[in-house]
Order: sequence, then structure tokens, then C-alpha cells
Amino acid sequence: MKAQLLQMATPDGPFTILAQDGAVLSSGWTDKPGDLTGQIHPWLRPATVELVTGLGDISAAVEAFYAGDPGPAMRVPVVQKSGPFRVHAWDVLRLVQPGSPVTYTEYAELAGNPKAVRAAASACAFNAAALFVPCHRVIRTDGTLGGFRWGLPIKESLLKREAA
Repeated sequence: MKAQLLQMATPDGPFTILAQDGAVLSSGWTDKPGDLTGQIHPWLRPATVELVTGLGDISAAVEAFYAGDPGPAMRVPVVQKSGPFRVHAWDVLRLVQPGSPVTYTEYAELAGNPKAVRAAASACAFNAAALFVPCHRVIRTDGTLGGFRWGLPIKESLLKREAA
């Protein structure tokens, strides 16, 4: 399987996307492609990667996000593989409204299992498609940011941008 790799400059630093057949496999605020491949399920990892200068609707969605419109990123196809709860939880994340972060407890409730707070947090931690599956929209019950694979300053920036 061959995938495309795009690196974009954003106000939050370099943003790298690994995509295949028009769907995001992995993405994040890094300039090191190797930071992305470990998050991809082994069955989905591409055998080869080609550098590209654009990814059509995918790169346009990133540009729209940084121009103030987070909507298009939620319509970009994403391919991730895991167990049924985690896959469902990733889908649910895409329904959390920009500017209205939820707590991990609320996220577990939205995912259909209020007692699965740790499993919901795990879904955030193992989300490979940052921005397109907005795990940055989940915060701690006390209102603090909690963890974020790409760093709390980026999470804070994303949340402020969406609240504007």
C-alpha cells in the first residue's frame, strides 16, 4: 500500500499528514514522519510513502481550520482501526462542537458508557488523526487541559482558536 505524506506550515508549527486513497491515516504537529507511523494500526501501515505538495480536500480542511472554519476537517475521511468502543469513541469525538470542549466523563457518556472514563481517555491517547478526530476538545473535569500528544501549548492554541 502506498500513502502520501504532506507537511504543512501552521501557526502552531509544522503539521504532517499521512493519507491514503483520500483518507487520513495519521496526522499531527511534527516535522518527523516517524512520529506518525507508530500510531497507525499495523494492518493499515503503508509499505511506501510519497511526498506530495497537496492533498486536495484534506489540506484544504487544515487551511480552513486555521482560517477560522473547523467544519471541513470533520468531513475529511479518516481510517483508524481498533476495538469497537475505541472506534465508536473516535466517531463521537467528531461530533463534539468546536468551542464547546467536553470533559473525559462527558465524553464517556457521549460514547455510550458513562463508566468508561479511562477507556474514553485511552481513545484520545491512541487517536492517530489529530485535528480530524479532535481529541483536543476533551478536557479534565476541573477544566484543566489534561494530556495531548502534541503538547499542551498546541492543545491550548487549538481550543482558543475554536472558541474565537
